[in-house]
Amino acid sequence: MIADQYDVFLFDLDGVIYCGDAILVGSRSCIRKLRALGKKIYFLTNDPRPTRQELCDRLNSMKIPVSKEEIITSGWATAQYLAENNISDVFAIATEGFISELEALGICTRMDVSCQAVVVGYNENANFIQIQQAIRHLEKGSRFIATNADQSFPGQNGRCMATGAIVEMIRMVSGNQPLIIGKPYSYIFSIVFRRVIPGSRMVMIGDSLETDILGAHRQGIDAILLSKDKLCFSSKYDYRMPDKIIPNLLDLFKPDVKVKCWRHPGFLWPDDVKPGVAAVIFNAQHQVLLVKRNDNGLWSLPSGHLEIGETVVEAIKREIQEELSLIVDVKKLIGVYSDPVSQVVSYPSGVTTHFITLSFLCCITGGCMQADNREIAEAAFFETSHLPTNILNMHPQWLTDALANQSFSFFR
Repeated sequence: MIADQYDVFLFDLDGVIYCGDAILVGSRSCIRKLRALGKKIYFLTNDPRPTRQELCDRLNSMKIPVSKEEIITSGWATAQYLAENNISDVFAIATEGFISELEALGICTRMDVSCQAVVVGYNENANFIQIQQAIRHLEKGSRFIATNADQSFPGQNGRCMATGAIVEMIRMVSGNQPLIIGKPYSYIFSIVFRRVIPGSRMVMIGDSLETDILGAHRQGIDAILLSKDKLCFSSKYDYRMPDKIIPNLLDLFKPDVKVKCWRHPGFLWPDDVKPGVAAVIFNAQHQVLLVKRNDNGLWSLPSGHLEIGETVVEAIKREIQEELSLIVDVKKLIGVYSDPVSQVVSYPSGVTTHFITLSFLCCITGGCMQADNREIAEAAFFETSHLPTNILNMHPQWLTDALANQSFSFFR
């Protein structure tokens, strides 16, 4: 049975243990049986509004005995992060419960003076004046931290705006990328890792593909979805695909039910998918042109993004002219590259992107090579047999395909 496969069980709360004010079938019995088997139990919720004590009291009133130490909210986890990083003055969009978690660790919440960080949780009474104030603090250099990124949640009369919607407004206006504490990101899980014996077998049980299942898999944890629906995924490597779907928590104790453990597919989960273009350019000595990018300090073939309204040929010509002051002619398509193992790129900002890149063989027809010093720090020609060691991992394959000099294009 599933209960025998793991040492540590992580549960989401709303939608797994209870729904609104009603406890879900099997919740009490499940928790009682796991404790009898000596299992470690933690409850992880992205709801930043209540304190851990409030949730502890709520669960105990439902006759599910828990201790405060077994509850981890995104609000409390955010307070822990701030304290660990010596952030003591914040501008917070938060409920009284979340603010009390901050103040318990000596973190002051301020409204109209400078602060070290803008902290966004959920407050149904938040207004545009507060959002604008948060943006002003970010413009002055404050850090941007959010409890979670959930865009909405089901309300009595329909969908309601959640923390992520407020975060997104601030991000779009300020241009700042937030550090997110809750699921599916790593910090909230790291709190659990510190508390359990290294090597413990761990599983996450939740009702959300985007937070519970994705979050567990990003941390290398098996994940079970509580649902009565059948799901279909376009890729067998989708991080959101649960390792098991069960309709009831009591299925954890059925003798013929087991979980097929999750295997990491070899690439990071991207935040988005974007089209890209790249150029392989040789000089008369058959050396290849490489550029050193400012955003990651790595060497690469000249590459860039496709903008709205452009053809791919126009895009690569524009990118090379903007970044290197060179005019090029496109000779042929070398290949189309989408394999996520090589095509997922993480940036210092924290954003991870999966690129679908068209690589072209190009030749220089004009201009004088000069790095723009904005995106490109250096540009130089290299022998194809002596490439720099700090080169983006997918680019040697593009170069190899160009050197193959085939009449067809590669699809990888």
